Amino acid sequence: MNTPFPGLPQGGDRIVYVREVHVEDLPAEVREQVDGLEVIWSVNGADGRQLALVADRKLAFLLAREHDFTPVSVH
Repeated sequence: MNTPFPGLPQGGDRIVYVREVHVEDLPAEVREQVDGLEVIWSVNGADGRQLALVADRKLAFLLAREHDFTPVSVH
């Protein structure tokens, strides 16, 4: 069954995954750049490659959409 549904991602190559990342799990050079945050958000490609780190979830989704990707939350 290959029925497209409006509002759902249709192209696998244009999907990115947004997930929460604990700052303590990041390398020291990245932690130094995070101004007092305990959690940041990662935008990852379908292959798992990290594309961006941002301060909050809303910004991660806006960034993805701005670059014509469909963001999907990962729990």
